[in-house]
Amino acid sequence: MARLRRLVPFIVALVGLILPGAAASAKTQPLPLILATTTSTQDTGLLDALLPAFEKQTNIRVKVIAVGSGEALAMGRRGDADVLLVHSKVAEEEFMAEGHGFARFDVMHNDFVLMGPAADPARVRGVAAIEAFRRIAAAAALFVSRGDRSGTHVKEQGLWKQAGVEPQGQAWYVSAGQGMGETARIASQKQAYALIDRGTWLALSPGLDLPVLCEGGEDLLNRYRVIVLDPAKHPQAHVREAWTFAKWLVSPKTQKRIGEFGVAKYGRPLFVPDAK
Repeated sequence: MARLRRLVPFIVALVGLILPGAAASAKTQPLPLILATTTSTQDTGLLDALLPAFEKQTNIRVKVIAVGSGEALAMGRRGDADVLLVHSKVAEEEFMAEGHGFARFDVMHNDFVLMGPAADPARVRGVAAIEAFRRIAAAAALFVSRGDRSGTHVKEQGLWKQAGVEPQGQAWYVSAGQGMGETARIASQKQAYALIDRGTWLALSPGLDLPVLCEGGEDLLNRYRVIVLDPAKHPQAHVREAWTFAKWLVSPKTQKRIGEFGVAKYGRPLFVPDAK
């Protein structure tokens, strides 16, 4: 009951969003919104393509902080962000179970791919992801990890575990501690293997000397979700603006834009819309 009372102002605000005239936001000072998100949404250019339309339509000014999903969720726990766009399912479920999230919606997906040197010293070309990771370890072939608790890093750790390999401390395993773009560039310079989401690979591939060697399969799916902070736990958050952004992101018009993003440049979409 106490939690419901704390939610009343937020519920009233949400109702206001659909009442006549409620959409008339302040015409002078833009309303603030801090979005903590994974680096892939920035590195691919997706946010640059989407946010101007949102800001024009709502008079909400979005400040994007692009970090790994782990750090984005940590920002949410600290109340340093208003809304999250992340791709680390288990960590997201823990976040929601702890009461930090008010709502979570499916937004889109792409997939992870394993890129590596064209010479392919570990002979992973065309094999399934888990077998590819086993072969990299068996060949002691250089592998560059993000090492930053991001969704990509968590996915990579899961694949090593499924492969029965503990890479930490191995001479062939390099932890970059960087975002996806910088990790990809380090891997390219070192002619090493690395896990990367397909959208970022497509966006960065002109500057990389690493082809995709392993792709496809359920193990490599990469799903993104948007999370609105719970005002009962984070009363300082701009939750009304966060809710407006989340609902806009999963609206049919925005989902269509997401599905079209990248087609003109790459001949295929970088993300597949997921909102029901």
